[in-house]
Amino acid sequence: MEAAVYNLKAEKAGTIKLPEEVFGLSWNADLVHQVATSLASSKRSPIAHTKTRGEVRGGGKKPWQQKGTGRARHGSIRSPLWVGGGVAHGPRNEKNFERTVSKKMKTKALHTILSRKYKDGEVLFVETLGTKKTRDAVATLKTLSGVKGFERLCSSKKKRNAAVIALSGKNVETERSMRNLGNVEVIETRNLNPLILLNYKYLVIENPQEALKTLPKISK
Repeated sequence: MEAAVYNLKAEKAGTIKLPEEVFGLSWNADLVHQVATSLASSKRSPIAHTKTRGEVRGGGKKPWQQKGTGRARHGSIRSPLWVGGGVAHGPRNEKNFERTVSKKMKTKALHTILSRKYKDGEVLFVETLGTKKTRDAVATLKTLSGVKGFERLCSSKKKRNAAVIALSGKNVETERSMRNLGNVEVIETRNLNPLILLNYKYLVIENPQEALKTLPKISK
């Protein structure tokens, strides 16, 4: 299994042999869904928090006597039935949304998504990016959008997540040059995870010879 490697002029500069166990897997929707929903749930930080009737201030005295008034009986003005009272069954910020996913499942899901993206023509391998400023990054993406199938790589709409730029290693200059682009995410290849790949259409892998070596692998 071989793929073309492009230079910054969007010209084919060579090829790279791709590992079958990473880019040759069949689609497994159940696995991807389970891993993706678990990872998304684990990232959730509950903020909304309501007080119960026992936590709302006041309401210690019975509003009126139990019988003889002709009105409904009440024991506290902080009942959920009263304005200003507690909330019944409301959201609580102490709820734990953590979901456990084994490393093997997470890695297999990552490889499955990579295989699907490669088959759909959404993975682009480039020799290097070498961008230092935002205008350089924009120019590079516009040039690479000339590759067949990657015409929307440089989308002008920030709300549309266009691409993940996977670097072979830490590169502060490239990260700074692209952090102002709202539709692009820059990350090291070793930190790729299923959620990031599912949120973006394209995957651009820089220096694939070295980058693919850092991809998570399933231990045998």
